[in-house]
Amino acid sequence: MVGPDEESEQWVANAAKSIDVPYIVLQKNRKGDEEVEVSVPDVQHFLDRTPVLVDDIISTAQTMMQTVRHLRAANIKAPVCIGIHAVFAGNAYNDLVNSGASKVITCNCIVHSSNQIDIADLIATELTSF
Repeated sequence: MVGPDEESEQWVANAAKSIDVPYIVLQKNRKGDEEVEVSVPDVQHFLDRTPVLVDDIISTAQTMMQTVRHLRAANIKAPVCIGIHAVFAGNAYNDLVNSGASKVITCNCIVHSSNQIDIADLIATELTSF
């Protein structure tokens, strides 16, 4: 599992631990809304795995796209990109799909064609605990 930035570590670490897989977290330098640099650590020992990128919000998709490009340049398999909130400003969704991701999957908290994770039961369960 791959976290595209330090903020995503909390989700990636928890998810990776729950399914007993390794994870890495990348370093992100945001230069603006449309410009992001992502540094990828040594990933050569993951060549036989399909990376799964996890982030909370996919808005411009710049962070995910940079991560996908770096992983593909390192000859890693095409990653699966998972986002919680499918904001997808402008052409962000199509740009992400065309960046080399094998799949783009989001939760249904914002209606989008990429929604494949239904969170209704999770929300209902949390609401009943009040």
